[in-house]
Amino acid sequence: MRGLGSLSRVAQQQQLFRFFARGSSGRLRPSSVAVATEASDCGLAGMDEAFRRAVEGQGTEFMRSYGALQAGEARAELLGRLARDFGVEHGRVAEACAEVARLQAGAEKAGPGALLQAEGRLRRLLAPRYQGLFLLLGRHGEGGLRFLLTLRRDLLAALAAANAPAPHLREMNGVLKNMLLEWFSTGFLNLERVTWQSPCEILQKISDSEAVHPVRNWMDMKRRVGSYRRCYYFVHCAIPGEPLVVLHVALTDEISSSIQAIVKEAPSLEVEDMNKITTAIFYSISSTQQGLQGVELGAHLIKRVVTELQMEFPQIKVFSTLSPIPGFTKWLVSLLSPQSKESVRSNPFTDSECREIAEIAGDPMAETLKRLLMNNEWVRSERLVRALQAPLLRLCAWYLYGEKHRGYALNRVANFHLQNGAVLWRLNWMADMSPRGIAASCGMMVNYRYFLEDTARNSAAYIESKHIKASEQVLSLVSQFQQDSKL
Repeated sequence: MRGLGSLSRVAQQQQLFRFFARGSSGRLRPSSVAVATEASDCGLAGMDEAFRRAVEGQGTEFMRSYGALQAGEARAELLGRLARDFGVEHGRVAEACAEVARLQAGAEKAGPGALLQAEGRLRRLLAPRYQGLFLLLGRHGEGGLRFLLTLRRDLLAALAAANAPAPHLREMNGVLKNMLLEWFSTGFLNLERVTWQSPCEILQKISDSEAVHPVRNWMDMKRRVGSYRRCYYFVHCAIPGEPLVVLHVALTDEISSSIQAIVKEAPSLEVEDMNKITTAIFYSISSTQQGLQGVELGAHLIKRVVTELQMEFPQIKVFSTLSPIPGFTKWLVSLLSPQSKESVRSNPFTDSECREIAEIAGDPMAETLKRLLMNNEWVRSERLVRALQAPLLRLCAWYLYGEKHRGYALNRVANFHLQNGAVLWRLNWMADMSPRGIAASCGMMVNYRYFLEDTARNSAAYIESKHIKASEQVLSLVSQFQQDSKL
């Protein structure tokens, strides 16, 4: 494969696909996916022998060849061909179905053994042939798993960029996701804590992966792993030194209402005072691997960290988040847009609020306010900030509690914590004054509180009957919304 980088994209793809049929010696051999499928009929021992005979070293060459392709269109085209041409062999499936039906009709004569064998063969044939390639690559240890995460990241990008339906790509994505769900189950994950004494490589990766509250510099990072702070991550046993999902925790004496106090203000003492640690605030959770999208590790990480904190601080009785509300500003702006169906039939503000806002911002009120919300200019006016506090808290409570997608919370962060059994506890005004916080949620943040004895029950109620457990503060704001906003 020397000189692959100088080949054209088409030539690269053709050469890569020849690796399904030829080995490094150039002699014709069964494709790796076909070998994996056929070997599966012989059991694990047969599969091991088939891989050793027919595809020894081919997984490494495939990874090298794929890595030489330019990310984007070139890889998307190859993945499309792989999904389409190396999927399920429908002709063989049809034959196997007919055989099962024939044996079932004469079950008394054939006996249960023959029918069970035919059903087993049908199950194997229903597995796409590229699944054998993924299995082969997964057996390459650290390098193989890393490669499969990259491949799925590219697969998700190809699906997002597709201008037409891509059923074969969607199917391959589902197959690979299910395989990753098994390979990255909690039994293979180790919990690690980050401190200022951790290797620089780990600190850099944790800093780079922070998706909620970006790390500004090394002193900022030092605060986030210093006194009254904890940082944990999951690492896979086969990929040491590679954080998969990261959780930041603040140790406080109350439920925090402002992120500035956590990420910007340094603790006053280097030595932690145990009497001041009664509450654990989960203020950031970030996945570092796009290829693990849909492979839920965050919920397991929170549970493991709760256990870890209880061992270190038995006095901690309160577990809560201080969470962002991504999407709220966008949703609010859509209510103010003329083309919005909601704005045609109702107004999110009361008449008195409209008059007060118009007096400060000018007419037309909706258009002016929309512009101010979109460019963050409204926070520069103290009068406008005061005028908007009550209506925006009311609207945000409804956004989190009442706006749904398939019956569940529309907001993805809310849906995550509610599925985990948390309570929608408290909305906090001007809790995140960063440009990012203002742009995403008008500066508001929310606490989701975890009552450990109730999380299983709350989670079941949410998942099974879509019931959201909320505090009196939130329910009161929701009631105000229903009365005043008339939506």
